[in-house]
Amino acid sequence: MKSILLAAPGNFILKAVPFPRLLSDDEALVKVHQIGVCGTDLHAYAGKQPFFTYPRILGHELAVEVVEIGRNVANVRQGDRCCVEPYFNPVLGQAARRGKTNCGEHLQVLGVHVDGGMQEYFVCPAAQLHSFNRLTLDQLVLIEPLAIGKHAVDRAAIASDDILLIIGAGPIGLCVAEFAKLTDAKVLVMDIDIKRLDFCREKSGIKDVLLAGEDPLSKLQEYLSGYLPTVVIDATGNKESMQDAFHYVSAGGTLVFVGLFTGDVTFSDPLFHKKELTLKGSRAALSKDFSEIGQLMEEGTIKAEWMITHRLGFEEVITQFKHLSDPGNQVIKAIIELKKM
Repeated sequence: MKSILLAAPGNFILKAVPFPRLLSDDEALVKVHQIGVCGTDLHAYAGKQPFFTYPRILGHELAVEVVEIGRNVANVRQGDRCCVEPYFNPVLGQAARRGKTNCGEHLQVLGVHVDGGMQEYFVCPAAQLHSFNRLTLDQLVLIEPLAIGKHAVDRAAIASDDILLIIGAGPIGLCVAEFAKLTDAKVLVMDIDIKRLDFCREKSGIKDVLLAGEDPLSKLQEYLSGYLPTVVIDATGNKESMQDAFHYVSAGGTLVFVGLFTGDVTFSDPLFHKKELTLKGSRAALSKDFSEIGQLMEEGTIKAEWMITHRLGFEEVITQFKHLSDPGNQVIKAIIELKKM
């Protein structure tokens, strides 16, 4: 069968690999139909992704079909269409035992620490599959990035009287916004790219958008009549943006980092102490997020297919993937589609 291997930064190889091994009792064989391209994939291609080693088969935003199940599997059946929860804890460490399976000490992420879904078929623990046969493939492939956004909003513990600032109108920022809209807080999105803000306003329905430009702090205070956001979620993964975000949070407020980069964040301790800020990280998502998002999609509460702006065929990845990170192409969410084999 066919797979696409990222052999080294900037070097994809179309490779024939053996058909997956025999299943164990708790595993499932799945056929991959769609693969969402994540910032993690783009950073890995560029050689800038933390926690990453080469060579690696990418792909963790997946829409799959169950082909075969092990004899102990009860949560899915042959023919089910599923999204994949791509976070594994092969050893249950302290965090996982306390329910924090998204940040376990031994966490492995599909397509990052172990080979992912950029292949025709693969085997995974059936417990990682969430079946939603009423959803389209486009909906299924978006559940994982939406789960990142939902978990970040949950981490922020947003109250009805909060003013929430989302920094970054890229795919993760927009996923955060989808769940921020379900709260009663005032939601504001800020970015340095006017085209992304226009896309956010037009597609997501969030009308309060702000072009950062020069002196974003003054712009924020002017926009909010002298106030500052009580909750800030930075979804940029940009060092300067993340460090500047400490200045945007009101006294007593909360700052949540969703994105990450290879380096250190530094901030003024007197400022942090004076404001009595709460700083939180948000990594991946929990199993319940996948189940809840699928249900919200089935109910029509979450409609996110508008995020998909580009589509590639499987073998087009070799030559076209490098163009997805070009700002001029205005990519929000690209989907890789496998033809029926």
